[in-house]
Amino acid sequence: MGAFVSNKSENFDSGRPFVGGPVRDGQLRKASHDTRVEQAKARRGKLRIFLGYVSGVGKTYAMLEAAQWRRVEGADIVVGYVETHGYPDLEALLEGLEVVPRREVDYRGMSLAEMDTDAILARQPHIVLVDELAHTNAPHSRHPKRYMDVEDLLDAGINVYTTVNVQHIESLRDVISHITGIYIDETVPDYLFDASDQIELIDIVPEDLLRRLDEGKVYVSELAERTIRKFFRPGNLTALRELAMRQTARRVDHQMRAYMQTRDIPGPWAASERLLVCISASPMSGRLVRTGCRLSQELDAEWYVVYVDDAAHTPLDNTDREQLNETLNLAESLGARVDMITGTSVADALVAYARHNNITKIVIGQPLRPRWQEMLYGSVVTRLVRQSGPIDIYVMNSGDQQLTPKPRTKQQSQIDQATDLFKAVAIVLLATLASALLNVMVSLNPANLVMFYLLAVVIVALWLGYGPSIVTAICSVLAFNFFFVPPQYTLQVADAQYLLTFLGLLGTGIVIARLTSRARNQTEAARQREQETAQLYSLSRELSATVERSTIVQRIVSHTYQTFHCETALYLPEAGGLKLAYKTDGFQSEKDEADLAQWSYEQAKPTGKGTNTIPRAVGHYAPLRTAQQTIGVLVLHLQKPISLTQQRLLDAFTTQSALAIEAVQLGEEAQQARLLREKEKLQSAVLNSISHDLRTPLVSITGSLSTLLESDTHFDEAMQHDLLTGAYSEAERLNRLVGNLLDMSRLEAGSMKLKRDLYDLSEVIGVARSQLREQLAGRQIIINIPDDLPMIPIDLTLFAQVIVNLLDNAMKYSEPDTPIEIGAIQTDDHIEISVADRGVGIPEDEIPHIFEKFYRATTVNGQGGSGLGLSICQGIVEAHGGKIWVERRSEGGTCFIISLSLQPENLML
Repeated sequence: MGAFVSNKSENFDSGRPFVGGPVRDGQLRKASHDTRVEQAKARRGKLRIFLGYVSGVGKTYAMLEAAQWRRVEGADIVVGYVETHGYPDLEALLEGLEVVPRREVDYRGMSLAEMDTDAILARQPHIVLVDELAHTNAPHSRHPKRYMDVEDLLDAGINVYTTVNVQHIESLRDVISHITGIYIDETVPDYLFDASDQIELIDIVPEDLLRRLDEGKVYVSELAERTIRKFFRPGNLTALRELAMRQTARRVDHQMRAYMQTRDIPGPWAASERLLVCISASPMSGRLVRTGCRLSQELDAEWYVVYVDDAAHTPLDNTDREQLNETLNLAESLGARVDMITGTSVADALVAYARHNNITKIVIGQPLRPRWQEMLYGSVVTRLVRQSGPIDIYVMNSGDQQLTPKPRTKQQSQIDQATDLFKAVAIVLLATLASALLNVMVSLNPANLVMFYLLAVVIVALWLGYGPSIVTAICSVLAFNFFFVPPQYTLQVADAQYLLTFLGLLGTGIVIARLTSRARNQTEAARQREQETAQLYSLSRELSATVERSTIVQRIVSHTYQTFHCETALYLPEAGGLKLAYKTDGFQSEKDEADLAQWSYEQAKPTGKGTNTIPRAVGHYAPLRTAQQTIGVLVLHLQKPISLTQQRLLDAFTTQSALAIEAVQLGEEAQQARLLREKEKLQSAVLNSISHDLRTPLVSITGSLSTLLESDTHFDEAMQHDLLTGAYSEAERLNRLVGNLLDMSRLEAGSMKLKRDLYDLSEVIGVARSQLREQLAGRQIIINIPDDLPMIPIDLTLFAQVIVNLLDNAMKYSEPDTPIEIGAIQTDDHIEISVADRGVGIPEDEIPHIFEKFYRATTVNGQGGSGLGLSICQGIVEAHGGKIWVERRSEGGTCFIISLSLQPENLML
């Protein structure tokens, strides 16, 4: 037994397991443009595939042997699923390895054992062994295929050792079927094979394999002896062996060139190839896709799969659309870039697309139409070859149709077709009746009645389509001949000139039918595209017109409901989980709704109906993803699995929705960051105030008291009185500063409650002056208050603090020998109170900032403040429902004016 190893990573099993998302072939090509995919790739577990060309070459043995070596080295290894089939050699290699118990599934009275993926995810080993990668899981499992369970393990950062045979690679299905004559049902998509980190080819010569088969050392299930011998022919084994070697060699060559590029090693690089595969709604298109995948791998070329919606043909029925969606999904799973384009000519559309995307090769299937149809309507292949220019055209044979797994059936029944034909004949009869009536009323040349039949052809083409319109044209010729061409009521023609009329009517009718049907189909396609564009535009416009999260969520759900015609809900993350943010009225949550939405959110990929994860679920779960994160999950309760066209529209919806919600989140985060900066600024200002304004009085008080406490110094009563007076004055200053800080905290917290009553303004001024008795000593205060001034509704304690702060501010910004003026006037139902000084005044550029917290200007006497006094004044006045502002006096100085209403609401009397 030989081994051929290809290593993608120099240190495959080093490091701890990580958690990440899937990395597929199509995403790998965009990795340099998508940071999120790069990060997910770095966190993803490593996949090591033991590849064989047939059962019995020793894949499981080699996997267990490698696991034992890793166990000796200290790696944490568990067995997820390994089939020994009772062979002693395999069971011996299981010794010492931890085996995760299998999950039992009841199906039709049978107990089926499957790998317990959830238990492995909970165990979080470093390496897990999973045999038979292409295995089909039991019904009602999380995934229909085992390779999908392996993807979940890789997403969780768990390294996987697995086995697979070359015949289970999806792109080789047709080749294997042609070689062996056996159609392979269980396959693994190529992207998983291509994204593996190590591939080890387990090889054995066919002669030794056949000897092992005869000795009963090859497990072939309960296959019939004839089938076994048909598959295990020496020629088949040799061909399969070559395929396995080629697949592994291709990977080695790709890794070698990647190594050269990474280390900037020069080499003979050829011009890149691009491959285009043209498909239709035919079941044979799947073979074209698989052939294109193999060809792209051999050429190492980027490849495209394109469907041309030719408006000249009849729109696809439900069966054709299902077949087309299946083919397009297959192409996406194999890593192709899939596009659907429209055009009046398939050849013209393909050539234009190829030239626009720099395509070098086009693969197209050989038409299955009869030869006479090709001669009548022309051949797409012929036109494509003529127009292709330097582009290479590959025409693939339709192949053996007996290998087609799904026979094609028509959705429209024979009854429906007969009904359309009956309608077409009825319209011809109506045209005949109208022509006969007109001919009776006005004798006309029979050739003039042809226009009635052309009108019938147009009506049928617009109403029923191309096929019935052709029948209408033929019936029109027969009816015109039978009823109006002499001799009447026979199909004979007396005048040979009418034969030209018949040919003109038939030819014109066919042309009109074709053009009208094409216009009808084009109109329908344009209408559908217009609806999709309008829906996307409407959603984008409404989402961009609001910044409220609740409104955005509501509009996302309502637009999805209107577009996809199904009940819809939106889940958003909250408190460590997902919570239903909004739903339509008819949305009924299923039992496992929240769990499926949580899984889709965590894995950042769709699940539910129409996907490979829980396809039996009622809902389709589409994650709202951006480049940085997953925003939420949109749930659609679809009546049938989503088509590829709908999936693309849904992807656009989810992208727009995710960006809108993310924009709101970023706005909220920016607002929080701004508030945090303001808070930090406030904290810095408070610390500066404490470090300066609090320290100065404390130093003065401490110095005075420490002087009095000195035992070896004796002071007379006058000196002691001066020291105590100074300490008391500084303590009062400190008390006012702390009071201002407390008042500002109360104002910002909204905890300041007013206790209003009616007070005389003179009483308020008296209370304020008593609090500043020492500071105002020797200072002239001029009070100008009218005798008939009404009482004002205020909180006496708080409003007195406003007057105190304004007087203190006036003393700081004016000379000691200048007076301070307090006045009041009544204007209608308001009273204006002013406190003015005759100092240097406030500079014009500082007036807008004078009421800001911790804003301090230079004082005349050098005394600084905390910068809170005027902010507190503004807060208290506004709490009273009033306003405060500052004005520069023309004769010099500053005047603060307070305006209060004499009739405030909720006055406490």
